[in-house]
Amino acid sequence: MSKFYITTPIYYVNDEPHLGHAYTTILADTLARYHRLFGDDVFFLTGLDEHGQKVQQAAQSRGIPPQQHCDEMAERFVGLWRRLSVSNDDFLRTTQERHVRAVRRLLQVLYDRGEIYKAPYEGWYCVPDERFWTEKDLTDGKCPECGRPVVRLSEDNYFFKMGRHQDWLVRYIEEHPDFIMPETRRNEILGFLKKPLGDLCISRPKARLSWGIPLPFDPDYVTYVWVDALTNYISAVGIFEDEARFRRWWPADLHLIGKDILMTHAVYWPTMLHAAGIEPPRHIFAHGWWLVEEQKMSKSRGKVVQPLELIEKYGSDAFRYFLMREMAPGQDSNFGEEALVARYNSDLANDLGNLLSRVVRMIKQYTQGRVPAPGGEEPLDRELKEETLKAAGRVRERIEDLRVDLALEEAIEMARRVNRYLERTAPWKLHKEGKEDRVATVLYFSAEVLRILGDILEPVMPGKAGELKSQLGVSSSGTWDERVRWGVLRPGTRVPGGPPLFPRVRPETSKQGAAEDFVDIGYFGKLDLRVADVVSAEPIRGTQKLMRLEVDLGGERRQLVAGLAEHYRPEELVGKKVVVVANLKPARIRGVESRGMLLAADDGGSLALLVPDREVRSGAKVR
Repeated sequence: MSKFYITTPIYYVNDEPHLGHAYTTILADTLARYHRLFGDDVFFLTGLDEHGQKVQQAAQSRGIPPQQHCDEMAERFVGLWRRLSVSNDDFLRTTQERHVRAVRRLLQVLYDRGEIYKAPYEGWYCVPDERFWTEKDLTDGKCPECGRPVVRLSEDNYFFKMGRHQDWLVRYIEEHPDFIMPETRRNEILGFLKKPLGDLCISRPKARLSWGIPLPFDPDYVTYVWVDALTNYISAVGIFEDEARFRRWWPADLHLIGKDILMTHAVYWPTMLHAAGIEPPRHIFAHGWWLVEEQKMSKSRGKVVQPLELIEKYGSDAFRYFLMREMAPGQDSNFGEEALVARYNSDLANDLGNLLSRVVRMIKQYTQGRVPAPGGEEPLDRELKEETLKAAGRVRERIEDLRVDLALEEAIEMARRVNRYLERTAPWKLHKEGKEDRVATVLYFSAEVLRILGDILEPVMPGKAGELKSQLGVSSSGTWDERVRWGVLRPGTRVPGGPPLFPRVRPETSKQGAAEDFVDIGYFGKLDLRVADVVSAEPIRGTQKLMRLEVDLGGERRQLVAGLAEHYRPEELVGKKVVVVANLKPARIRGVESRGMLLAADDGGSLALLVPDREVRSGAKVR
């Protein structure tokens, strides 16, 4: 059994948990859950950074001791992770004695090895970031990290000889191309290391900052907060105190961080470890930021998203799904509630939830509410089974590449594929024709894909995936290889069903009121709806969904572009009478001019064209 040790940063407790904290933690939790499913021995660490000047100031502003402030903030973080179903194996707080002992021991090791010295320092200091900067580091006289003012300080401090490890670090990064990910971040660090690295101030005078871990070799100083915080990754697994436990888990397999703390993790941390004779972590992955209106979230600018409010409105699993599906981990992404609602309704309510309701409803209606035994396979059935198992393999590959967003795209496409399969096999027609063996096969194959989807989506949506499987009358245990295979669903299993898995969410209307939901007859009359004959149809090269159609509007021929390729074959469309919006403004779609639009009904991700129920002439107006 392979081991997988994954960490989040430990979060600073000067303020409430926000969207950025939630994203990193959910991503780590999702990866930890997938690796457990893959059969790995997983250790998932998160926690809180509770020392430093900002925490001391936050406590002072509230008129309470720093420890009380930390205890109260810890309850809020723990409460949010509980609401989000986070499955961490440990929750480390830097005020815990086990961590304090590890920090002091590490500093003593570095001191005894001649890696720490005392010297006077005069330069610029950023209080919010608790970092010293040289004159050349400043941007327009301000902190290059946060853009806020800096203050001039002159004091004695202790320094770590970080610069002496620069050449080693450059070689290590070059020899281990996946040590820092993605590649853009690796190149960023290598670019930074082309300049002399310098040494790192690792102390603060206790006269100026009392809320910190005292240095073991000088009680008049406390430890720089980043040295304190970074050590959590080894203090949690027993460094200096439990050698067997430390050997079991270290080095960490993945430090998951935001790109704003890349320097501390990719430069400070590995050089500290190297100086102490400790192996560096295997991988550091720096994800992007969630932006609000194209800007980084900021409480001072009123651009902060509160996770609890969104969980209350949409549910924990939908919130988890949106964050995992929407952001490519190495890139920034804009957060908008409208996008969350759109993704919820499209992927979860339509594609997944409606599919489950359809399959359960037909099993109850056609096979007495029990999973039917499949009969002989036809080409469409084999195609669905083969494509499902191939897609499941791609999901695993995407997870191992840290592309949860692409894994979820594959998973939801599996649901869409079943919807298309149902449209093409039409079990409701087969039932009318008395082809019950065929009905049984179609419904078994559809239910089995849903069961597999439940297992695939469980690490992202643990609650809703469980509900999905419960509605099919199944539960799951075992590893990925035991679950994600064909034929696990047992014929005869009672299918209890249940309420809609993801009830559709109505986007919030504007303050002008519900009147905006209606249109008057004059507005409707502006639409020129006409019956048309489809003369020709062909897929548009380079696209999956689009088709080019030529239609006859009764003496006038038009070219249209329609997203029908996943729902109809070209030969199914030719000769069909359809309804067209004839006075729609022409548009160019993928380089093809479209002069009009077909009308179709969307039933849970499958499209059905609107057609007249008796013969009418082409060009007839729809009223």
